[in-house]
Amino acid sequence: MNIYLIGYRCCGKTSVGKALSKILDRPFLDTDAAVVEKAAMTISEMVDRYGWDAFRNMEKSVIDQTVLLNDHIIATGGGAILNPDNVRNMKKSGQVVWLKTSPETIRDRMAADPATSIQRPGLTSTGTMNEIEAVLLARQPLYEKACHLVLDTDILGIDAICRKILKNTQQGNA
Repeated sequence: MNIYLIGYRCCGKTSVGKALSKILDRPFLDTDAAVVEKAAMTISEMVDRYGWDAFRNMEKSVIDQTVLLNDHIIATGGGAILNPDNVRNMKKSGQVVWLKTSPETIRDRMAADPATSIQRPGLTSTGTMNEIEAVLLARQPLYEKACHLVLDTDILGIDAICRKILKNTQQGNA
């Protein structure tokens, strides 16, 4: 069974995924990185050239392939939950963990990450904080519906998050 990590950008999906992968000695897959590799361009370049729909279609294709995997740790893009097929596929082949993060923490992490402009193109033209708050508000019900477990990354470090995932998933009982 796979473990899928969902949540808004900069909530820690990749960092937690890599740590969990090491702890469990299982392969790690970052769906955004897989899209970048498949497209041979950054997400920003793809969105600029072809639009968000093209990115989302390629993201869906990558997530469709994860159903064929077993015992992987998979970090998804922040908007993966927008497509009901992605949610169905994740739930069918694994357990889904929502790394919930406050808008302020997301803003601070985005500002501290030099790759933000390349890897995280804006979703709206409303400004960073307004965008984060609006998109989180719209996506919250989708994250809630998609997940088996919610962990607040504002109050937990990577090690604590990994311990809670292990404790609260079948991986912890294996």
